[in-house]
Amino acid sequence: MSNDDDDLPFGLYERLVTASLKARLLRFDSDTVRIVKKELDPAEAHAALARHVANVLSRALNALPQADRVAEQSELTNQIVGLLAANPASDGAQDDLVEIPPEELRAIQPIGKTPNPNRDLVAPLVALSASDLLVNARGEPGLAHALAHEIPSADSIDLLCAFVRWHGLRLLEDQLETHCRAGRRLRVITTVFTGSTERKALDWLVARGAQVKVSYDTQSTRLHAKAWLFSRASGYSTAYIGSSNLSKSALVDGVEWNVRLSQVGSPDILEKFDATFDTYWESPEYESYEPIRDAARFDRAVAPQQGESPEAPLLFLDVEPWPHQREMLEKLAVERERHHRFRNLVVAATGTGKTIVAALDYKRLCDQLGDLRLLFVAHRQEILKQSLGAFRQVLRSGDFGELYVDGHRPDEWHHVFASIQSLAQVDLKQLNPNAFDVVIIDEFHHAAAPTYRRLLEHLFLGDEVNPIRRPPRILLGLTATPERTDADDILHYFDNHIAVEMRLWDALERGLLCPFQYFGLHDNTDLSSVRWSRKGYDTAELERLYTGDDARVRLVLEQVRQKHREAGAMRALGFCVSIAHAEFMARRFTEAGLPSVAVSADTDSDARKDALASLRAGRIRALFAVDLFNEGVDLPEVDTLLFLRPTESALVFLQQLGRGLRRHERKDCVTVLDFIGQSHRQFRFDLRYRAITGTTRTEVEKQVQLGFPFLPAGCSMQLDRVATQIVLDNVKSAIPSRRPAMVKELRALADARSASGRRITLVEFLQEAGLELEDVYRSGSWSGLQREAGLSLPAPGPYEALIGDRLAAILHVDDPLRLGAYVRLADSAPVDGLPDADRRLMTGFHFAVIPSKVAPKTLAESVALVHAHPAIVEELRELLPLLDERSEHLTYPLDLAQPAGSPLRVPLSVHARHTVDDVLTAFRILDFDKTAWKQSGTIRDEQTNSDLFFVTLEKSEREYSPSTLYKDYAISPTLFHWES
Repeated sequence: MSNDDDDLPFGLYERLVTASLKARLLRFDSDTVRIVKKELDPAEAHAALARHVANVLSRALNALPQADRVAEQSELTNQIVGLLAANPASDGAQDDLVEIPPEELRAIQPIGKTPNPNRDLVAPLVALSASDLLVNARGEPGLAHALAHEIPSADSIDLLCAFVRWHGLRLLEDQLETHCRAGRRLRVITTVFTGSTERKALDWLVARGAQVKVSYDTQSTRLHAKAWLFSRASGYSTAYIGSSNLSKSALVDGVEWNVRLSQVGSPDILEKFDATFDTYWESPEYESYEPIRDAARFDRAVAPQQGESPEAPLLFLDVEPWPHQREMLEKLAVERERHHRFRNLVVAATGTGKTIVAALDYKRLCDQLGDLRLLFVAHRQEILKQSLGAFRQVLRSGDFGELYVDGHRPDEWHHVFASIQSLAQVDLKQLNPNAFDVVIIDEFHHAAAPTYRRLLEHLFLGDEVNPIRRPPRILLGLTATPERTDADDILHYFDNHIAVEMRLWDALERGLLCPFQYFGLHDNTDLSSVRWSRKGYDTAELERLYTGDDARVRLVLEQVRQKHREAGAMRALGFCVSIAHAEFMARRFTEAGLPSVAVSADTDSDARKDALASLRAGRIRALFAVDLFNEGVDLPEVDTLLFLRPTESALVFLQQLGRGLRRHERKDCVTVLDFIGQSHRQFRFDLRYRAITGTTRTEVEKQVQLGFPFLPAGCSMQLDRVATQIVLDNVKSAIPSRRPAMVKELRALADARSASGRRITLVEFLQEAGLELEDVYRSGSWSGLQREAGLSLPAPGPYEALIGDRLAAILHVDDPLRLGAYVRLADSAPVDGLPDADRRLMTGFHFAVIPSKVAPKTLAESVALVHAHPAIVEELRELLPLLDERSEHLTYPLDLAQPAGSPLRVPLSVHARHTVDDVLTAFRILDFDKTAWKQSGTIRDEQTNSDLFFVTLEKSEREYSPSTLYKDYAISPTLFHWES
């Protein structure tokens, strides 16, 4: 788009405002043109300024006359360098003066250590400092030729390549062999995906000294990247990133695009390449390949991809959990070891490996407690056989366990895999509850059925007055869908608590679920005046509105056809507000040529099964229902979801979304159409978007404004213009004004309890209001909120508001060591005789919570000051157990090689969250008499012989800053790249 100033067309810029540019901007009419400027980000200002100076200098050098041009360019360059050298901050700039006449260093190489000592090193075809795009076109070097010229000068090579084939490898055979023979590193990451990688090629690489790692995962995460990194100690590394695998067609005659990048021109990208490759290399997903050990496994892995039938493995393989499974196992350990809950429910999508998790969990328990008697219950023989196989693989025992199903009956009753049907036929009086230590029940959402209920009550809820009765120590329930309709019936077995719930985000990241494309579409309806209650919109009013609106149906049909180009082949689920609404939508879709059926809980069972079968077979295109698909119905064929009613509950929204996310061979992604109207002011859009994205409430607004840029691979979310504004207005109104809304909500809840004489607790308020601790402490404290609501509290101390406002600074605390010390601080004021560890931890509390303007001089004065505020003390007694309850990790005291039995010198915990002040007070670098300390880099603590490294991971204020992301990063759980 143009305007009167042809040099400044309308559009986006990242251009420094100079005096000249400022004058030109002033020529625009402020009534018709908006000029947007922003201060430089401190983390990236140096790069922006350097680019500007480079451009100015380049123009100036290029404008010099041709006569003696190089000499004059060098002289001008030295004048600028000299100016920098005069600045005290530019240490060493004087050494950067260009020698006259100017020369360019091309190589440094040893003499006498090569067959041809006077022969120059082979240089890349593209200059070391240049970038280029190679497209295998006539008149430019082919990729294979370019790579062959990069290899000789590389000190190390990293190759990330989905397919490695012999005919591609042999094009670089001589160069790679010479590279490896010189003792230089060559790392290769590849996959067995599609069976394209050839073992012959990998064997050749390993034989020459290359390190090779392979991903054997063919079902979820699929490596498609093709990239080379040629690292040079001289600082002139280069990289190739593009479409070419290591095959002849890709390197020679394929229509391939590959970008060549240089460290000089694109240092940030090469740093990111190096960091990401190291992270992949350390990931357990990529396993080292050794021909003697792994050849048979590799052949078995590629055979099914090539359409062959692999031979069955003869040996047990070590079963290593995926990262998401490790997290699930850790949460189970936390529930038992930290919170002492031994009946736990695991909720995770089908395909996430819940049975493997159960087997690994059982193995860990046996390692800790010895052999444990096991009862594994499922409702189908196939599940039992697969589960038994999984346990045998994990335990590396071919004779582990006995089946009790379809005529099989246990002999020893020590490790039993039983069907619920077989157990239902047993007189439970003959089944001794003491016979099992661990009970695992698969598809636990069936537990509301009478057969399951009888078994569970017999095992866990029997006659407690019987002194010899001992229920199993551990109950583990596994399910993909804790249905809303009977959730209360199953959750009471677990004290109404879900121990492990795999987040949607994690499952999508792992490729365990089908990616989705979400479209939020304005439907021209206005729900702002629809009657609202604590349960949400009035269903009857919504039904009248939706069933009387043919224009909305036309819009829905139009969007279905527009977003789903093959609507006549789709398999869709539509979620409606009522039975009448579902029948209305099915009728209108059928009339439009898309055969559809409405089903509900009132629909005859056989008719419902027929409808589901028709959708699977493609005889109908859509099923419209109301709260029906929360019953564990498995429909992996569904590729389209229609949200035709406002759904505020994150639980219901995720359950409905999950109905389309099961993987199926005939679908690449799920199309989600969410029809959005003008909402009631009490309706909250942020709940659903937080559930999808895994972000906090305050981050949702940014996500909506930016168009949801940070989603798992393959997923996208788009809101149309009107829907975006509706959601943004709703989110903005919900977030900044939440404090008044919370006060009103608290007052109403407190009034409801006043009749019984009970005061409302912090945990009750959070549960009733659907809030998180961060919501309460974002702009105050719990005691402050109670005072604003007019609740009765002890008289305020002198600094209650100041201290209350700073309690948010301890919300990160998640380790028993620190929480225990804070509990003791709240329980008692005297500090005489406290262990040194407690004193250091309480000092950390002081620097976090006590305002500097109050400034007690000793720990005793600080603790006394806290107890001068009884409402704050009472608030701590409510808050600290909540912090402990939401802890998700097992933590361990930091071991600094202390003598056995000695008191803990540095009270920090591994795997816990700490602030800088927490760390410094634990080391006594920060104390009441030591308030000055170095705020970045490293600190040496001589008393413990320790070096403390501090890292700022988010250096830029931008949502995404490629120039600052890869200075400090975690390579693996045990390696960290530090460059601060």
